[in-house]
Amino acid sequence: MQISELEKAEVLEKAKSYIESEKTEAFKAEVENAIKNEDWEDLYDRFYTSLAFGTAGMRGVIGGGTNRINTFMVRKVTQGLANYLKDIKSSSTVIAYDSRNYSSEFAKSAALVLAENGVRTYLYDTLHPVPMLSFAVRYLKATAGIVVTASHNPSKYNGYKVYWSDGGQVTPPHDIEIAKLANAVKAEDIKDGCEEELRSKGILTSVPDDVDRAYYDMVKASLRRPEIIEKADIKVAYTPLHGTGNIPVRTMLKELGVDVEVVKEQEKPDGNFPTVKLPNPESAEAMTKVIDLAKSIKADIVLGTDPDADRLGIAIPKNSEKTEYQLLTGNQIATLLADYLLVTSYEQGGKNGKKPLVVKSLVTTDLVKKIAEKNGGECKDVLTGFKYIAEQMEKIDQNPNSDRYFLFGCEESYGFLTVNEVHDKDAVSSAVAAVEMMCYYASKGISLIQRLDAIYASYGYSTEVVFSRDYEGAEGKAKMAKIMADFRALKEGDTLVGRTISSVEDLLKENTAFPKADVIIIRFESGEKLVVRPSGTEPKIKYYIFLTEGADGRKALEDRLPQIVADFKNAL
Repeated sequence: MQISELEKAEVLEKAKSYIESEKTEAFKAEVENAIKNEDWEDLYDRFYTSLAFGTAGMRGVIGGGTNRINTFMVRKVTQGLANYLKDIKSSSTVIAYDSRNYSSEFAKSAALVLAENGVRTYLYDTLHPVPMLSFAVRYLKATAGIVVTASHNPSKYNGYKVYWSDGGQVTPPHDIEIAKLANAVKAEDIKDGCEEELRSKGILTSVPDDVDRAYYDMVKASLRRPEIIEKADIKVAYTPLHGTGNIPVRTMLKELGVDVEVVKEQEKPDGNFPTVKLPNPESAEAMTKVIDLAKSIKADIVLGTDPDADRLGIAIPKNSEKTEYQLLTGNQIATLLADYLLVTSYEQGGKNGKKPLVVKSLVTTDLVKKIAEKNGGECKDVLTGFKYIAEQMEKIDQNPNSDRYFLFGCEESYGFLTVNEVHDKDAVSSAVAAVEMMCYYASKGISLIQRLDAIYASYGYSTEVVFSRDYEGAEGKAKMAKIMADFRALKEGDTLVGRTISSVEDLLKENTAFPKADVIIIRFESGEKLVVRPSGTEPKIKYYIFLTEGADGRKALEDRLPQIVADFKNAL
């Protein structure tokens, strides 16, 4: 890459300014070494832009520079949040962090900035998952919350997510205004405080211990058939993938009398995630060790959570001997949980005559909608991002006369929510709900695979395929824009992937069922549906292929599926 003398001068000036403002020596040293070695490509990549506070926070590679996440960038965006909170009387925040490298340091840095700005701040003393932060914000009646996490991303990443008083990630107008203020903050604007002094004043305190207990009690109270779990003699194999789920998941299940075995090599928090390429239960590779454990102990169900414990992966036995296990897709988990919760709600008489509401992302299987409508419920599609599910929950909370109550939220990317007191995806409570579901069907002599087959027999067979293409760096952004523009140019009657298009829905245009979004929905005369959208957090475009058949056509579709997937991947 050719870097002009003018660009070198600009980058060097930014680098020197950054060094003066950064408090973490390791990050300073990275930049100082790049200057010393005249590594202009490295310096350019670190400073050609700044990580921006987006719609709910920021995420980036850990390291020195404005195009990295580090102590300075965390302090910078936190000052912007503090500026926004200053206009709110008696504002307060709760801060949590996961097991990633520098997460605890970033969390403390954010706490010191907020407290020094006069914002009452609660900081967790130990790592905690996303759902427990969401719960704590609501329980403590805080104005906002922060979680330092990069969710399921590779170990080189970290991030910063902001929540509002409802326990959901910030949405308009808060996200837009916070972003404006955060991105405008300069180094000299940042206020830092002394931890000892701020704690002595009481403006910075630890999150009270009773908040964890309240969360556990809430989850137990949400169970539909707790006696089923208590009577069952089952074994659970579990992996927290070096993250925050270990203590809460095991605490919950053990209090219910469930025998839980954890993968020892993945039990302790470790931001390097040494046993996996990607700490994501969506990845079959990440679930290898826990499935090996399941085979050795003959587990009845296999659970895996990502580093911030908001995503849940499940595997179930394929045979009665429990020698082979099937990893469920996010859509299959959503289908099973939706079916169990809706049928149970119907059988138990619902809730004061109100209609159960299921909320799903538009890229989650439509089978969930069919199940909801058959069992007296309603299903609403929202844009991708659990904050949009939380938005629907908050609408019900704010309307005491609503004829609906929230029952279940789901995303195909392994995000599920079975309780109303958390307003983000929750792998902890969902894991407990999944164990309850499994115990219920086991008490009737039915396996989860048999139940899934029965659902397909009732509603027709559905399957989905998700894949993505990565576009790193500045050039990648331009490529992504060109690709999306090409999709927008398609129209009814055009051919794509050897199939005739029946309709194209562009969510950036007016008069759609959704708010404006960079999403395109393409339907084909052959029955397939393709959804295309750039990721909101990573430099990639995601492709979702939806295929359905009647129950009798399942085998034929399964046989054709490899070729269908190959066709789409080759063409896209």
